[in-house]
Amino acid sequence: MPLLSGTVSVTRYNVTARPAGPPPLDEVAFREIDPASEVRESVGLLPFEPEADYQVGHDRYAFRLRVDKRRPDPTAVRERVRQLVAVELETTGVPFVGPKKRRALRELAEEEILPDTSPRTSIVECVLDGHVLYVGSTAKNTLGQVLTLLRKVGVSADPKTPWLDRGEPQTESDLVEMREPGASVLGCRFLAGLVGDREITFEPESGSVRLRTPEARVTLVGAILSDLIRYTERGVEVLSGKLTTGEVAFRLDGPTWRISGLKVETGRHDHWWELLDERLEGIAAVFERLDAKYEELDPAAQPAPVYRVEPLAASA
Repeated sequence: MPLLSGTVSVTRYNVTARPAGPPPLDEVAFREIDPASEVRESVGLLPFEPEADYQVGHDRYAFRLRVDKRRPDPTAVRERVRQLVAVELETTGVPFVGPKKRRALRELAEEEILPDTSPRTSIVECVLDGHVLYVGSTAKNTLGQVLTLLRKVGVSADPKTPWLDRGEPQTESDLVEMREPGASVLGCRFLAGLVGDREITFEPESGSVRLRTPEARVTLVGAILSDLIRYTERGVEVLSGKLTTGEVAFRLDGPTWRISGLKVETGRHDHWWELLDERLEGIAAVFERLDAKYEELDPAAQPAPVYRVEPLAASA
């Protein structure tokens, strides 16, 4: 998932601890899987370019998370298990193969097929910029892998959200349960407060919004504004929405303050690190604009919504 090109998905962190000098990222460098081994997954960090330096500016370090996974083809495994079961029945004379033995045969089939299985590779780009960490992903598993590797080299980070930066207490909701570190219903209240805002607005024509009502989760798509107003008047929680500033469009996940679908316009550059600088500047500007709008709306100071359940319409 790129920071350097294309549409961006990005999660932001505050770095709470790090080495005094350059972080020793080579200590958690990626290692390719030996085809003859039984290793199924390899996770590590790489520079943006082969043999390039991790440091790309003053106190700025660019690196990529690479994950290689080997998973034997399920169809080939099933076929090999059938063959092994047939051999087992023929050699032992038993009328059937039990679950425990079948599991053992499946493990044997996977071990046989694994050496001929090529790994699938995924790459996520990240930048450690001073005391702010940008990760080019919003996937929980990927974010956890990045943070785990960084902790091994002395870098610790917590989610960077406006309510955590302002030290606001956790707020409860009857509709939404927060299960991720740093997540808060205040992000949902912020999105609800954007209804009618003139600076940051919900995409009016090709919109997309996810809501939590007292009855169920609701997704609105298309020209959503009139329906969104009707729902927010009932006191729903707005989980995420496609927003626009008039200059850029993106999706914001309210509880986690993560951005996806962001297109960053840039000029031509001779070197990739110059392009990275400009794109990172554009990403940071969007977050800063959201942070400023959050401070203006101040969801923590607003009264909690009153949830109303609309009765079902009577049949004719």
